Parts: sequence; C-alpha cells; structure tokens
Amino acid sequence: MVFAKQLRDRVRSGEITLSVRIWMTPRVKVGGRYPLFPGWIVVESIEEIGFEEITQEMAIESGFVSFKDLLATAKHGRGERVFVIRFRYEV
Repeated sequence: MVFAKQLRDRVRSGEITLSVRIWMTPRVKVGGRYPLFPGWIVVESIEEIGFEEITQEMAIESGFVSFKDLLATAKHGRGERVFVIRFRYEV
C-alpha cells in the first residue's frame, strides 16, 4: 500500500489505521504485508462499501481534513468500487 507523503509518519505512529481506496478490484489482501520503511503495513480487514457510505468520520480517521480531500487521494485510475482497509504498522 502506498500512502501520501504527508500521512506516512502518522501511519508509522499508529495514529492512522484505516484507509479508503477506490479501485476496480482489491489490490491488497487480508494478512498481506506491504513495505513502508522501516517496517510493514499489515492488512487486518477489507470491506467493500457503497460510495454513499463513505463518511466524514472515515476521512478524518484516514488522516484527511475533509471528505473532499479523501476523495482526491482515494481514487486510483478508473476504479469505482470502494474498499475500507483496516491495518496496523509493525517494524
């Protein structure tokens, strides 16, 4: 998983443990380990939700100030499916 540069330290500290991604298909799997130097993101759960279920609270929990900021980062390519990914960071 790749995180915007301004979010990485907050992911490493454990402050951010949720990410909303808009993809065509899931790009991570539960239990998967993805590098974020000097450690790893470990995916704990993936839930597909409807676009209308994305909330301001999810945006804040994902490290963004607003729903609009979240959407600007969450959409990848032509994806239309929304995935809520919960994870932990470990070294």
